[in-house]
Order: sequence, then structure tokens, then C-alpha cells
Amino acid sequence: MLDLLNDFIWSKLLIVMLIGLGLTFTITSRFVQFRYLGSMFSIFAQAFERKPGQLSSFQALMLSVAGRVGAGNIAGVSVAIMLGGPGAVFWMWVVALIGMATSYFECSLAQLYKRREPDGTYRGGPAFYMQHGLGQRWLGIIFSLLLLATFGFGFNAVQSFTVASSLHDTFGLPTIASGIALTVVIGLIIFGGIKRIASMADVLVPIMAFSYIAMALTVIALNVTEVPDVLTLIVKSAFGLEPAFAGGMGAAIMMGVKRGLFSNEAGLGSAPNVAAVAEVQHPAAQGIVQSLSVFIDTLLICTSTALIILLSGVYQPGTEMAGVVLTQSALAAVVGEWGRVFVSMALLLFVFTTLVYNYYLGENALGFFTEKRVPVMVYRVLVVVLVLWGSVQDLGTVFAFADVTMGLLAICNLIALALLFKVGLRLMRDYDGQIKAGVKTPVLDPKQFADLDLDPKAWHAPADAPAAHAELGDRVYQR
Repeated sequence: MLDLLNDFIWSKLLIVMLIGLGLTFTITSRFVQFRYLGSMFSIFAQAFERKPGQLSSFQALMLSVAGRVGAGNIAGVSVAIMLGGPGAVFWMWVVALIGMATSYFECSLAQLYKRREPDGTYRGGPAFYMQHGLGQRWLGIIFSLLLLATFGFGFNAVQSFTVASSLHDTFGLPTIASGIALTVVIGLIIFGGIKRIASMADVLVPIMAFSYIAMALTVIALNVTEVPDVLTLIVKSAFGLEPAFAGGMGAAIMMGVKRGLFSNEAGLGSAPNVAAVAEVQHPAAQGIVQSLSVFIDTLLICTSTALIILLSGVYQPGTEMAGVVLTQSALAAVVGEWGRVFVSMALLLFVFTTLVYNYYLGENALGFFTEKRVPVMVYRVLVVVLVLWGSVQDLGTVFAFADVTMGLLAICNLIALALLFKVGLRLMRDYDGQIKAGVKTPVLDPKQFADLDLDPKAWHAPADAPAAHAELGDRVYQR
């Protein structure tokens, strides 16, 4: 049943929706994900600024990268290559590049419709723009339930399975022992709250990401003469021109899209929950920053894993290794057995932050339709149980369950994004207009969006609103 449902969702609906809407967002916005790459460092400088008690834009970025970078980057890429051939990597790139535009709009909208909590922090995400942007609270509840199932339960099981199988392959540690250790750790830290998670993430994430990329560069340097052949193999396999690999073009596209979405989450509706928490001057600025996390996740880290596997010579058509084991074996073949230990340690760091991130998303989703304490406690118990369950399952069961809930979650969010796209464009044009007028740090003036259901506690008219902003007036907002 899971296989039939997955086949329908991924081969009939999501490939068309993800790529179709992503291309629409990209072209209509004049390639917004690339237009601001040149000024990304200046936007980053602003991203470090934060008010006491609030998350900075940079912390929100690191938190979303912490969630995105995990089993998908190591085990997910391995699975994509095993089942879709090297060509799946090419389609992961495609999904990431157009997904950057999707991520820009979903994170900008999440910022726009965020709500201020009594303690001064913010809460937001797709469920909030479904309720306050579309006026459809019922859709927000459905989305929240799917988010709860996908991240709180499904993805945590995948992360647990991946780290348990990695430690078993490297150290011979029984998977149940790894599962118990993970449940103890997750049980101890889920009471820390979003601020503690963020402070941990903006230290651990850069360290683990750069160390992993450095290892991939080492592998590339040791096999530099073979890199052109590997890149050619990826592109040719993507279009079915290498029949020796997997199921040809169809399998490459499906696995590339599926594992690409699992890894970078662009359009899935997860990152907007974190993006909305940050304190920023303009929602579009956070959209720009968050689109970069898709680039980091797929174009840098997933590509690193793919090159490690394909340059090692370990992978051959018909290779059957359980997810992360293929990556570990590939690295060990190039740098020696210590490479297997390195992957296990990197994965531990990746999974540690991702488990906590997934838990937070689930609790945030739960808070959308209930503020009672009992459901939160039940949810925490179930998270711990699912982490233990995932560690002793097989690869097919864990990924099949996660793929179904992930697919339904993406469909729900993409429909909302399509319906709110005009609002997203309006927000983008406001930011673009201020930049064009010479405003260094664009500021949102809620008076220009008075027709929308915004929270006046979250967005209030700035006392020193730029004069250029007023001059833009109706010319920008009515277009």
C-alpha cells in the first residue's frame, strides 16, 4: 500500500507540482534566487543583528540548515544513486536550483504572516499563512497534522535508522543499543526550547558542514583526473544515455526529485516555521537568506556525498548497500578505514541537530491547534518511541513511511503557495523597489499592506520609514 501511494504521489503529482511551480516562481520573479547572490554577504551582515530575546536571521538560517543537513545528505544521496543511478544527482541539482525560488517565497510569506507571542517571541509558518493569508484555518490544521507526522515521527525514524546502521557498520554496535542511546539523548534535550537549539545550531552546523565538504575536497583532489568523467556520467545518466545504470531517465528523475526534496525541503513547508521566528526588518530579506540554505544543502553537501561515492569506484550498477553504508565504504576505499569512522561521527552531529529540529517543528505544528500541556507530553513520548522504532527497522519501511507523509505535506503547502503567489510577488516588488531607490536596509511598512491580515504586534509602521518608500507608493503595490 505504501508503495502504491508513493508511486501515485511522486510519479503523478509532485514531480509536476515541484518542478512546474518552481519554474513558474523562478521565471515570474526574474530568477530571484540568483539576483541577490551577489549581495548575499551584505544581507548576511544584517542577518547577524538581533534584539535581546529574539533570534537573528543568521540563527534562523543555521537552524534551518541544521534541519536540512542530516541523513538525507549522506544516506539519501546513497539511496538516490542506488535506485536511480548517477543521473539522480543531476535532478537533485535541478530541484535545488528552482527550489531556491520556492523557498524564497514560502519563507517570505511565513515572515509576513507571523504572529507575536505573549513572551515577545514569534510563531509562524505555512499553517499561519493558510489561516491568515487564505482564510482557511482547516487547511492549516491539516498541514500541521501532516507536519507533525512527517517530522516528529517519520523523519526522526529515518534519522535514527541511518545513525544506527552507520554505527553498526563502523563499530559493530547493535542497532538497538544505538536506538536506546538516541532516545535517551533526545529525551534529555527536547525540553531546552528553540533558543537553546538555535545557540547550539549556529556553532555545530558550520563546523560539521565545512568539515564534511573539506573531506569531499580531499577525495576530489586525490581523484582529480576522474572528475570530468564523473560529471559527464551524471549528466548522461540523467537523460537515460547510460543504460547500464538503474532504470534509466524515469528512475533518475523520480529518485532525484524525491531524495532532493527529502534533503533540501524546498516547498515542503518546514523551513518557513523557523524562518518566521527571526526578527527582521523586511520579510523578503529572510526569504533571500533562507534560499541560500537550499544551495548549501544540495549543491554543496549532497554533491560532496555524490562525488565521494562516484569517485571511489565502490559503486557499480546493481550495488546493494543500506544507505549510509555505501557512503562509508566509498570514503574508506579512498582514504582508508578511518574514513568510515569520520562519516559515522559526521552523521552523529548531523542527526543530533536534525532530531531536535524535527522535534521543534512537530511541537510548533501541535501548538497551532492546541495549547494544552497533555498533547505536548504525549507527543514527546511518541517522538522518543519513534526514534527507538526507526533504529531497528529496515530501510524500505522507514523511507516508504516518510515519503508518503512528506509527499502529502508538500502537496498541501504547494497549493497554498500557488494561491498566495501574488502576495509573495507584491512583497518581493516592495523589497526590490526599495533597493532600486537606494535604501540600504529595506523596511516593511505595514500601511502598504493594510488589506492583509497582518499582526500589528509583529509589524508596526517604522518611525523613520525611508522617504523613498513613500515615493514608491501605489506604483509598486498596485502592480
